[in-house]
Amino acid sequence: MRSFRVAALDHGMFSFTDVKHSTWPIILVTNPKHALYAMKHHEPLHLIQDSTHIRVLVWSLSAIVAARVRIDDSSSWLTLFHVEGPLYVAKWNPDRYLVGLHMLEVYARDSTGQEATIIQPFSLDESQPSFHFWPRALLMSNLSMFFQFLFGIMVCICVIPLCVMRYIHHLVLEHRMFRPRPRWKIINTWLRKLWVLVSVDRLFWPLIFTAVYLPLGPWFVGEVIEGHIGVVFAWGTFVNRSYLPGSLTYAYGFFQLLVFHLPLTLAVAHCIDFRFWSLYIDPLCSFPRYLCRHVCLLFLVTFQIISAYFFWLAYGTMALVLGPLRTWSAILGVILWHQSSTIHKDLLRGAAEIWVPHYQTWKDEEVTKNYESHENIAQSDL
Repeated sequence: MRSFRVAALDHGMFSFTDVKHSTWPIILVTNPKHALYAMKHHEPLHLIQDSTHIRVLVWSLSAIVAARVRIDDSSSWLTLFHVEGPLYVAKWNPDRYLVGLHMLEVYARDSTGQEATIIQPFSLDESQPSFHFWPRALLMSNLSMFFQFLFGIMVCICVIPLCVMRYIHHLVLEHRMFRPRPRWKIINTWLRKLWVLVSVDRLFWPLIFTAVYLPLGPWFVGEVIEGHIGVVFAWGTFVNRSYLPGSLTYAYGFFQLLVFHLPLTLAVAHCIDFRFWSLYIDPLCSFPRYLCRHVCLLFLVTFQIISAYFFWLAYGTMALVLGPLRTWSAILGVILWHQSSTIHKDLLRGAAEIWVPHYQTWKDEEVTKNYESHENIAQSDL
């Protein structure tokens, strides 16, 4: 959901509010100022004590038909009178609130029936509430650098292990090393699943390319701001002949890799392992096993399609079509799902040589049968 910030200066005091897109009415109290964001060394906060009116800015697409304010859960509301533009005021006596923190509640309704209410603290003696631990930690940290680091770590997690396993796969095929044999059964099972995945080019390379593409290529092309087409990358946005450095885009990339790409890799490995097992070890497949084979991929692809739908609502059709981050990722999931479910047996021979016992004996028997059949045909021709 997109959001924006509305800010105002009232006699040297800075006030702001964050609003979700398409939410009306918008209410911003400029006097008295929100106590949590008061900057006593930079703002003339003493002017609040000398003020005669509560001042509130109210916006809506329709006319405001009701606006009122009350302090400290008082049963009596004060009517906010319209002055000009979005400015509404109500007389008050600040001397009644000189000590401690107090709560200000503002209500507004427009002609279409849309309502909004905000509650915020204020003080006249410099009393100030404290931020909770996690909001304070977030405000004091560099979120852009933090998510950039996490994004880089996730790219490495999605790329390096698969590349290392593919290299080991070729070493084992060339008899230059032995296959690793972990003691824990679950580790050995997932090693086989990922091993089968990296042995198939049409599964391995799309997953690697997608993970490498995210930090380099454009995520989508669309209407970034109203009336202006832009191109969004992980590291920044080009819009209206301007470049905006990336900040929280790294967070979107991190969560995309965490909740879709990495689970997709594991789900495809799980699915291709079932295919491998049914072709080389046990052709019988019960319904629970069949369901287990596909349910994870079904969930992931559905989740990505829903994300693409909300992406379309936010940025439009162009971003939906030219959107590798959401739309193309969903298409990739469907393609890999189909490939891992229907892949031909010949493409799994490399993994079978390593993971299927006595595979070489079966292979020699098949060659002998083919040779004998060709000899029989030749003799019949004679």
